[in-house]
Amino acid sequence: MVLLAVLRLGRDAYAPAILEEIGARTGRPASRGSIYITLDRLEEKGLIESEPDSGASERGGRPRRRLTLTRSGLEALKESRDALLSLWEGYERRLGRA
Repeated sequence: MVLLAVLRLGRDAYAPAILEEIGARTGRPASRGSIYITLDRLEEKGLIESEPDSGASERGGRPRRRLTLTRSGLEALKESRDALLSLWEGYERRLGRA
């Protein structure tokens, strides 16, 4: 979900926006701490990259961390989507969606 949120947000992919996007799309709030831990882990794995952005005045001049998907991150998303679609194959009728 975090990788999808980063992809969807594009140049606006910052931790608070990712948190908001996931909550809005899933209807379930994610904890602030878990997002930061997840972002750090995804960056360690090379699935996302971060770069400091100019500090906003409301943040006391501290830079925000802008996040972008790496080529490996995009490939991981594609693989995850393919696996999920494969698992769903044949269940549309059972769910009344055929």
